[in-house]
Amino acid sequence: MQHHGKIGTGDRIILNKIKELKPKTILVMNKIDLIQKEKLLKLIDMYKDEYDFKAIIPVSALENKNTEDIVKEIEKLLPEGSAYYDLDEYTDQTERQIIEEIIREKALKLLDEEIPHGIYVETQKMNLRKTSKQEDIYDVEATIYTIRESHKGIIIGKNGSMLKRIGMYARQDIEKILQTKVNLKIWVKVKENWQDNSSIVSKFKLQ
Repeated sequence: MQHHGKIGTGDRIILNKIKELKPKTILVMNKIDLIQKEKLLKLIDMYKDEYDFKAIIPVSALENKNTEDIVKEIEKLLPEGSAYYDLDEYTDQTERQIIEEIIREKALKLLDEEIPHGIYVETQKMNLRKTSKQEDIYDVEATIYTIRESHKGIIIGKNGSMLKRIGMYARQDIEKILQTKVNLKIWVKVKENWQDNSSIVSKFKLQ
């Protein structure tokens, strides 16, 4: 979005495409922390004249202003559909996989070649709830599997120090992705007889 009172070339191209296809469109105006209110109102009027937007949302990603409104407006436009999962249970497989990859990456980075790449991570639980202050928080439980008992001790570290570091750095990244607070618990287990299970063998080898 341009801030100098006229629509820029890039925005004009996008606008023309929108006018041609006529989709349901939400206009999001970012960086409102850098513009005076009067100028913002003029910009909103200018874009209103261009197209019948379903919503116009001024936001500041930097200051996290109005960003939640984007999701609310998108939800309004989504068609009603069947629930594929129990709505009380969080089952987004993609986000589970991202969490597993983050934990594994932090573990290998912090362990600095002390452990060969023969570890894999599984997310057992993802549950969204409200704190006592009515803030969203995810309870996430995951297990790091390793192939040797000696590796388990290294991953946990003295008095759990290494596992705490892995958990701290992983939690910070997970919170950025999920855009909410996270309560992360990680266990370390030795996967015995893993060679006999082809699906587990592939997990160790793939990673």
